[in-house]
Amino acid sequence: MAEWTQKRFWTKATAAEAEGGFEVLLDERPLRTPLKAPLVVPTLALAQAVATEWDAQVEVVKPLTMPFTRSANAAIDKVSPQHAEVAELVAEYGGSDLICYRAEGPDVLVARQAEHWDPLLDWAGSALGAPLFSVVGVMHVAQSENSLSVLKQYVSAMTPFELVAFHDLVSLSGSLIIGLAATRNLMPADTLWQISKVDETWQAEQWGHDEEAEELAETKRLAFFHAQKFFKLVEKTA
Repeated sequence: MAEWTQKRFWTKATAAEAEGGFEVLLDERPLRTPLKAPLVVPTLALAQAVATEWDAQVEVVKPLTMPFTRSANAAIDKVSPQHAEVAELVAEYGGSDLICYRAEGPDVLVARQAEHWDPLLDWAGSALGAPLFSVVGVMHVAQSENSLSVLKQYVSAMTPFELVAFHDLVSLSGSLIIGLAATRNLMPADTLWQISKVDETWQAEQWGHDEEAEELAETKRLAFFHAQKFFKLVEKTA
């Protein structure tokens, strides 16, 4: 969608009920995805968010300013046709979750990782029924097959709209557990993001901040926040 452009031709974008959910009308014309599928979303809240993005366009449509539209398009055009494959890809993060791999030192970093990551591992075991263990170093260590199966079930049960957001939550943070915590409002999004960046934050404290790296990190942070908001908007209780 980033390469697609079109001049504004409509007066008003509105959300309306449609078969199977809710759609966005540009005047009376239903919005479609880049692959020409009807853009029908599961909740009125998401349809309204998409409509707001289209109303905000001026002369030329700028897709990069329309994150809700882009995520909805991805759910319909990309995730829906290959839901099982995407779920499998995301679930694999559970086998090498960021918060399971700990530094050998220094002691300050080891303590910081434990402080922020151990509570999430405890939560995974108690609330999700998927206990994972932590190891020192970066060499892969197999987790319990039962735990990985439980985590995969959570991912596979997601709708295409939930999964497109969850994919970003997990890939941006590097952690399936952090992604699940974000979908369940276990902690504020900013707290979870900072937890996922314990190592990077410590490195910056030791060696200084890099402007280019910080700009990239900020882009990813905002994308993480968007993904959590999108996930909440597509829940039927939204």
